[in-house]
Amino acid sequence: MLRIQTSLSTWSQERSMKWLVLLGLVAFSECIVKIPLTKVNIMQETLGEKGLLNNFLKERAYRLSKISTRNSNITSVPLRNFLDLMYIGNITIGSPPQQFRVVFDTGSSDLWVPSIFCSSPVCYTHTTFKYLESSTYRHTNKPFDITYGSGRVKGYLAYDTIRIGHLVSTGQPFGLSLEEYGFDGLPFDGVLGLNYPNMSIIRAIPIFDNLKNQGAISEPVFAFYLSKCRMNSSVLMLGGVDKAYYKGQLNWVPLSRVGDWRVNMNRISMKGKLIGCSGGCEALVDTGTSLIQGPTRMVTNIQRLIGAMPQGFQHYVSCFTINTLPSIIFTINGIDYPVPPQAYILKDSQGHCFSTFKGGTEIFKHAETWILGDAFLRLYFSVYDRGNDRIGLAPAT
Repeated sequence: MLRIQTSLSTWSQERSMKWLVLLGLVAFSECIVKIPLTKVNIMQETLGEKGLLNNFLKERAYRLSKISTRNSNITSVPLRNFLDLMYIGNITIGSPPQQFRVVFDTGSSDLWVPSIFCSSPVCYTHTTFKYLESSTYRHTNKPFDITYGSGRVKGYLAYDTIRIGHLVSTGQPFGLSLEEYGFDGLPFDGVLGLNYPNMSIIRAIPIFDNLKNQGAISEPVFAFYLSKCRMNSSVLMLGGVDKAYYKGQLNWVPLSRVGDWRVNMNRISMKGKLIGCSGGCEALVDTGTSLIQGPTRMVTNIQRLIGAMPQGFQHYVSCFTINTLPSIIFTINGIDYPVPPQAYILKDSQGHCFSTFKGGTEIFKHAETWILGDAFLRLYFSVYDRGNDRIGLAPAT
């Protein structure tokens, strides 16, 4: 069975509808590390748009220049919003460090970037790791093969020093790809998984666990803040939770299954009527997708209720009706989390309005499952507490 939840958090079959999120890591500690995230819209409708994106990325290189804050324990890196809906951040690998743009993904556990020997055409448009230039590199012959919802990566396991902000993980296992399929036109080099170790496909200790084991962070907690605007404000935090990013109190939700970022959800409603999860269900909190996904039959009913009509791989609504559509309420652990139409309806590159609801989660046959991606997480600051196996949610500022 394809374990979509362990690989880029269930990519949809159409990459144009699947954006990955790179967020700031947070832990409950006096030392907070903030990693800025870059928000990008993957515009793949035409080759011209792909070329425009590549030129934009080359002309405006993302720099990891640190800025000081009033709290000397906090490292902050300014974010640059490349285009629209994808959040990516930077790490470095090797000695001296080589910089890569990666997706920080709570739906997977593995880190990989392209090898300089990657033979796939897509690797020629991404930064590749030059292992001969790193004095701390350690080679293995162990192969890995990860299949995603819309792509595949094959390569081998390696070890090296990896930095996230000023945090350093030495002897960190990671994947070097030799073949990549399905990642054409995407403005990131690789993926950094933030799920539990048991979800690792390459059978390697994730970088977050290594940072904890090596004493780089004092508490096993991270958090995401996804900006609703195009300014440099999205952030990934490690080492503490900055209360400036959320309003009120964090509502803590225990994991429904320890070893994966999934929780029990009570129901989904609209105008007081149940439209999904009527007997309770599971929800994956997934920074690796911009969508809200659920069982196809229930999502089709939601599209009908909001007047979304199918066109190609997407469902469109009239942009004039957005302000008249109702909010959709996700109730988790007894707390209502409204998602207004301004959040679940987005505009494509032609200015047409489409629904961010997507079907396909019937692949999780053990229980009704929903995936709460960016459309949900832009509204709610999320904290991932490995020490207590729980997720914290609060309205984002």
